[in-house]
Amino acid sequence: MKIAVYPGSFDPVTNGHLDVIKRSAKVFDKVIVGVLDNMAKKPLFTPDERVDMIKKVASDIENVEVYAFSGLLVDFMKQFDSAVIIKGLRTISDFEYEFQMALLNKSLNPDVETFFMMTDSKYSYISSSMVKEVARLGGGIDEFVPCDIIKEIDKKIKNGGHR
Repeated sequence: MKIAVYPGSFDPVTNGHLDVIKRSAKVFDKVIVGVLDNMAKKPLFTPDERVDMIKKVASDIENVEVYAFSGLLVDFMKQFDSAVIIKGLRTISDFEYEFQMALLNKSLNPDVETFFMMTDSKYSYISSSMVKEVARLGGGIDEFVPCDIIKEIDKKIKNGGHR
């Protein structure tokens, strides 16, 4: 069984993220979405909230599981006997950063392979940071994120982003 891990902050999950999840699930037997608990990024949502949102929007994809993790990605992958990392790319600058990360992960575990997946062009300008900024400024985010989580984002923004 080929198991791939799609890691990220997903703060919040966007339509671009969901696009990569759906397409990866067609290629691999199982896709583990790994929600990184990285406090250095000052996330809007807790890891558990992000896991719950992804589970909600990906509930119709049978071969997708979602877990929070901290620490090294290669260590998280060992729990699932996975040697494949999925990384979604929007732009050339994404590739430069993700290429360096792929080389780092390969040096930490030579058995690990990174698969780069271009996002659909209609999502290429969407980022979680942009979604949060638009929401903070009172703009509509319905074309950027799955409709099932808009209320959760609006509520968190209205509460001042308190975790």
